[in-house]
Amino acid sequence: MKPQNIYSIKDLSRYIRMKLDSDNVLSDVWIRGEISNFTHHSSGHMYFTLKDEASRIKAIMFASHNQRLPFVPKEGAKVIARGNVTVYERDGQYQFYATQMQPDGIGSLYLAYEQLKKKLDDEGLFSADRKRRIPAFPQTIGVITSPTGAAVRDIIITLERRYPQARVILHPVLVQGAGAAPAIVRAINNMNRMEEADILIVGRGGGSLEELWAFNEESVARAIRSSEIPVISAVGHETDFTIADFAADLRAATPTAAAELAVPNTAELKGQIRQQQRLLRQSLQQRVLRSRQRLSALQRSSVLVHPRRYMLQHAERLDMLRQRLTGTLQNRSKLQRERQARIHHALMRYNPKEQMISARQRTEVNRKQLLQSMQAIIKDNQSRMRTSIRQLDALSPLKVMSRGYSLVYDEQQDRLIKSLGDVQLGDQIQIKVSDGQISAQVWAKKEDAQNHGEG
Repeated sequence: MKPQNIYSIKDLSRYIRMKLDSDNVLSDVWIRGEISNFTHHSSGHMYFTLKDEASRIKAIMFASHNQRLPFVPKEGAKVIARGNVTVYERDGQYQFYATQMQPDGIGSLYLAYEQLKKKLDDEGLFSADRKRRIPAFPQTIGVITSPTGAAVRDIIITLERRYPQARVILHPVLVQGAGAAPAIVRAINNMNRMEEADILIVGRGGGSLEELWAFNEESVARAIRSSEIPVISAVGHETDFTIADFAADLRAATPTAAAELAVPNTAELKGQIRQQQRLLRQSLQQRVLRSRQRLSALQRSSVLVHPRRYMLQHAERLDMLRQRLTGTLQNRSKLQRERQARIHHALMRYNPKEQMISARQRTEVNRKQLLQSMQAIIKDNQSRMRTSIRQLDALSPLKVMSRGYSLVYDEQQDRLIKSLGDVQLGDQIQIKVSDGQISAQVWAKKEDAQNHGEG
């Protein structure tokens, strides 16, 4: 028998997926289970398995959904998850696609509390540097809490008892349940927009961890930290600590303690004023007593009893000081005159008239010195010239010729004849004697015997 319809694996998986997607129960279902095989992918998606004692299902939570989780899922954590069941066509396996998730049970809630506390603390949200100062004398106190609980009654009664002049503005909110956290955030923002309150008290009475959970929400903590008005948290009993307590500017153990921290005690203030009045009165009395004693001592002092004697001493000292002052002024005047004389003398050296006179005097002195030097030089030169003349005269050929010597020149008288070789027989010669000149002709030449020559 031939089958009528043959489906591909892909078509079959798609058909099953369409069936599951159209199921009203599976399209929006809550399931409870324990996380295993947890992987937080770099893309931001979370892949894990939800299991119980009898079965398990693969699950995925995309990054667009898990960014709003109030805790970080971990291996072995028990959770309640909301989402839809469908088929992953490629593998033919049905999977759970989670859109919301919350811890299941007290243990998981405490884990979420610790994780959020660490996250906000690492951000510096709880830093003491970010805490605002609580005003000492507030005029208006804003109270954000349930209008029907015991907390609001305790707060109002305590405020009226301690500081009745303060005005109270109540902003009623839900303090537990799904809508509590958004309501508290809106109330904080509204009170800041109104700008009437000087302090905000945010809190409720005690309860279980689940009942106080609205004050462990991240949105509430950030709203408290963003508030321009200082916030006092008053959540639970003395042993209860919430995230709101760490984020607030001041934490009170109970709502009643919050009211006591928010305002001073009028009775105590009155007592302090009376104490200050007593201290002021005592201080004034002591000051008056010291002033009277001082006045009495002044009245007995010699200055007031014998004022003339006191004045004479000062008059004598005044005379002495006047004398010292006069001497000092005279000395200073003398020093000033001497200084002016030195300055005048120094200035006169730079006076053009004085400089001209001085220059003329220096010129006259230099002229006389120059004449004396010139005369000495001329005299010295004349003496040396006479000596040279005497020396020249002694060496003059004329002096030699006067002793019987003569000079023989050639015919042109431009060459002195010193040897036989300088003339030839028949040459005309000129002979200079001491008193004239003789013209002659060479007729013979005779060489001296010592030269072994012939004439």
